[in-house]
Amino acid sequence: MSEIRLVNLRKEFKELVAIRDITITFPTATVTCLLGPSGCGKTTLMRIIAGLEQPSSGEIYFDNELVNDLSPSERNIGMVFQYPVVYRGMDVYRNIELPLLQNSRISKAERKARIESVIETLDLTHAVGKDISTLDNGTRQKIAVARAVARQPRIILFDEPITNVDVNSKVQLKRALKKLVKQHSQTIIYVTHDQTEAMTLADDIVLMQAGEIVQHGTPREIYDYPNNRFGGWFLGNPGMNFVEHQVQHNDGAKYLSEPLFRQPVQVTGLNGHRQVLVGIRPERVRVQYERTPFAIPGTILKRSIVVGGQHLLTIKVDGQTIKAKVPPDAIFDEQTHVWVECPLEHITLFEPEGRWFEAGLSYVD
Repeated sequence: MSEIRLVNLRKEFKELVAIRDITITFPTATVTCLLGPSGCGKTTLMRIIAGLEQPSSGEIYFDNELVNDLSPSERNIGMVFQYPVVYRGMDVYRNIELPLLQNSRISKAERKARIESVIETLDLTHAVGKDISTLDNGTRQKIAVARAVARQPRIILFDEPITNVDVNSKVQLKRALKKLVKQHSQTIIYVTHDQTEAMTLADDIVLMQAGEIVQHGTPREIYDYPNNRFGGWFLGNPGMNFVEHQVQHNDGAKYLSEPLFRQPVQVTGLNGHRQVLVGIRPERVRVQYERTPFAIPGTILKRSIVVGGQHLLTIKVDGQTIKAKVPPDAIFDEQTHVWVECPLEHITLFEPEGRWFEAGLSYVD
């Protein structure tokens, strides 16, 4: 298992810059998800690490070894793609075993132990003696994963491995991958556009946009403390609410008020900003029928059900529209009047251009 270190990595396709001078370290024995929308550069970055693409400039290190000029096989990596790569005409056991037979340093006993371990971890016992052609796509993908893990390469790269399987197989594969990463101390880079996969599987998330790393941290850090508007919008179902507020001045102090705050909120750390974007996640918005000291009036425009059975409310407040998530047992009907509160401890402030900045918020006594 190897640490992966990228230094000033850049990839250009004629006039298109796919990767923009990225420097980052992927620690040994961790799972890092490259997350972002289509076209953000995550797959290109993974292919460069694998040796399937050459960078325009920059360096790639596995531990302290420069690997820029090494082929994929010389880098000793495992790869699992969107579509399962399997050997037809063989049973499951043979599919997993075949790459191990090419390594004369692995004894028969060790080979058997490795295969049995991944078969158990990935719940493939029922399929061991079956021909590949008789198995569904989800099971085939499990076999591709098992084969990559059994080899014990320096790193394993996953390129959206559960994108092209049915819903039931997605659930099974996600559970199997979670079990896998717990039991095997393997350096893994996992490419996905699915935030649920990333939040579930990753030790760290690298959020990408337009060939750049927007933010790098644990799933909880990335979700709770987005450092720009893109991160707040991309993560979440739906993402953050963003509402523009004018900065008001009074006796040398600075304040925010309408549309989200019933009474003035004093702000420190603005550094000359005349406008700010107030961000808050839908699950942090409080909705009730009873008026509270810091709540503003609103009208429910729409109610729908989202993942987890929660209700998603679309609420109009002072000419703005925001989203709020409420528990399944909360009864809120469309076109009814409610009181809405955005607690200060759950507010994130962004510059008009979308960058996060640190600020203090407090209600005026």
